Order: sequence, then structure tokens, then C-alpha cells
Amino acid sequence: MKGFRYLANVTTLEFRADACTGCGMCVTVCPHGVFKMNGHKAMVIDYDACMECGACARNCPVQAITVQSGVGCASGIMKGMLRGTAPECGCDKGSSCC
Repeated sequence: MKGFRYLANVTTLEFRADACTGCGMCVTVCPHGVFKMNGHKAMVIDYDACMECGACARNCPVQAITVQSGVGCASGIMKGMLRGTAPECGCDKGSSCC
């Protein structure tokens, strides 16, 4: 989904470039283009596009990626898309979960 955004700087996605072997699975499975190949290694090009689905972490053979899949903001985005409403994570603005 081009232009996908919700909240800036809140994703739980962590990528360890030093552990990456360059298999490219994260690039293949990410539905929002968070990763791209940079030579023989992957890199994160857009943390804020991450919806925290966890596909990248589940498919990384060397555990170079971690993400808390299904956390509040990601599930709120998906529920809003399915309902056709604005995303709502259930948090009060400024709380620790957002």
C-alpha cells in the first residue's frame, strides 16, 4: 500500500544489519515495502510503513529482525481498514502504548 502511514516513530521493528545474510526474505514478504536490498544485505527504508504484522521476523532465517506483531497500533490500523473507519488503537494520545 503506497503511502501507508499511521503514527511516526512508534514501530517495534528492530533490524540488526550485522546479522543479515542477504537472503532477501524480508523484502519478499513485507506487504508495505519496509525493506529493500542494498547490495548483498537488506536494509530498512521506511520504519513508519511497518504495520507490525511480523512476516519479516518469522521469515528471517538468522533472526536479524524482531517485531512485536499484533500490537495495538498495527491491529488498530487493520481494524480501521476492514471497517472503513479511521484507525484507532484504543490508546489515549500520548500514552505509553503509542
